[in-house]
Amino acid sequence: MPKKINITINGKKYKADSGQSILDVARANDIYITTLCHHPDLKIQGSCRLCNVEIKGKNGLHTSCSTEVSDGMKITTDSPNIKRARKINLELIFSEHCEECSDCIYYQNCTIRNYAKKYKVKINKFTDRKKHHPVHKFGPALEFDSSKCIDCGLCIEACHKVGVDFLEYKKKGKFFEVMPSDKKDKDCIYCGQCLTHCPVGAFEGVGEFEGVDKHLLNTKKTVVFQFAPSIRSTIGEEFGMPPGSVVTGQLIAAIRALGIKHVFDVSVGADVTTIEEATELIDRIQNKGEMPMFTSCCPGWVKFAEFYHPELLPNLTTVRSPQIIMGGLIKTFWAQKMGLKAKDITVVSIMPCVAKKYEIKRPEMKINGIYPVDQVLTTRELSHLIRKNKIDFKNLKPEKLDSSLGIPTGAGVIYGASGGVMESALRTAAKMITGKRLPRIEFKQVRGMEGFKEAKIKIKGNTVSVGVVNGISNARKIIEELKKQPNKYDYIEVMSCFGGCIGGGGQPVPVNDEIRQKRAAGLYTVDTNKKIRLADDSPIVKEIYDEFLADHKNVHNVCHTGFMKKKKEVFPKK
Repeated sequence: MPKKINITINGKKYKADSGQSILDVARANDIYITTLCHHPDLKIQGSCRLCNVEIKGKNGLHTSCSTEVSDGMKITTDSPNIKRARKINLELIFSEHCEECSDCIYYQNCTIRNYAKKYKVKINKFTDRKKHHPVHKFGPALEFDSSKCIDCGLCIEACHKVGVDFLEYKKKGKFFEVMPSDKKDKDCIYCGQCLTHCPVGAFEGVGEFEGVDKHLLNTKKTVVFQFAPSIRSTIGEEFGMPPGSVVTGQLIAAIRALGIKHVFDVSVGADVTTIEEATELIDRIQNKGEMPMFTSCCPGWVKFAEFYHPELLPNLTTVRSPQIIMGGLIKTFWAQKMGLKAKDITVVSIMPCVAKKYEIKRPEMKINGIYPVDQVLTTRELSHLIRKNKIDFKNLKPEKLDSSLGIPTGAGVIYGASGGVMESALRTAAKMITGKRLPRIEFKQVRGMEGFKEAKIKIKGNTVSVGVVNGISNARKIIEELKKQPNKYDYIEVMSCFGGCIGGGGQPVPVNDEIRQKRAAGLYTVDTNKKIRLADDSPIVKEIYDEFLADHKNVHNVCHTGFMKKKKEVFPKK
């Protein structure tokens, strides 16, 4: 147990734990201290110098984020000297940051701009020294505008914590600046955690906020919007609602208010993914296929495996991700029902993940030469589109989904949280093996924000050993473990982003573990309240299999794919 000590902040006494930082104690006691380079997910940076405080008996100013408290310490968090220093530091930070506020991901809630108002900062006091710095494009998913970067180091630390280390400091003239690695053995996996941890919007999705409404203007095609499982418990944050608020009905209504007639839930595609994945898992176990089987619905994880560990590709399930399966069903099964041709349909996905922009461009996803999904908008981009069209999201009357592609099960909805894919597949696999629905279908052992969870699931006398990973750094650990114990696991779920899709690079910012937990809780509440909670119990899924997926050729074309070793992708600078 940490030792309890006494400190004084702004003349008031407080109890604190030894080892805590001044900032930790201040926040625990609702004492506001200005910060920019501090993020609870990551190691202390201490680079922005905005959290400076005074300590009695010690000369100068001290960063509260990196200074540990000591017994009897007397701290001042706000004084004329502190305010003057913060103002100067902010002016210097703005000299590194080229403003482009109108299309920034923080436009609605910009910390640095709010600080400028509070401290009466002259934003243009110093010349922007980075105005000619390039924009680095990372595939079709991410852009890094180095003219906006303040070199706080949070993106580097996030990339390291994820387990990729693609971003690094390089010396440029007199300064060290954030740059993408030019090493042949380093490549971006497009997870977007750099984006969600950057405090000044230097990272964004490709095309974010630019031309997001181009498909709304194309009246020659039938435009279909589909939204991912996690969006229902995250998009409300963009409109001032508490994290975890489940707003499925308002989300559907908002998309319709944009002029989109056809709105589908990708969770139905997740139900199909579940059935195919459970079937493949059972087949691999019974017929001694490549084990363990890894999930493949996270495109960041797939990119990592293809570039860093191609030896694992036979272990990845061949089942496509829910958005690709759903897009494929829309352009085949649904198109036939509607009397439409695939080429005359535009499918737009609302996704929690910038890597999904990359996934839809993979050539192996094509069905009869046509991509299942035409465009991906992030949660933030859809929110921007809703605001741009002056739609009052919070006060919209909830609407229901199109009945033609049905209502998802609870199993499809929980895909948005770490462990959700695993739990969904286990529910169906258990039913396939036993021939009946288990009395308890929750597998809570695989839930939670922990970076790695493992469990042994007993089904009809058999034990299935499973692992659930979020963050590639944890995937690296399990890959090393498998070299020593190749038979330790039967089934492993991997998600690149912290917490799974609810913490994806396309989700509202800022984000931390507390917010992720609330978002996940919203999805599990939906699952609990659903009448149908197993993928294979869904009436629409049964109809799809009876009428369309009974043909093995259709199953192969719409539901399965392949993977290949990838070389480092090189893209020109802007």
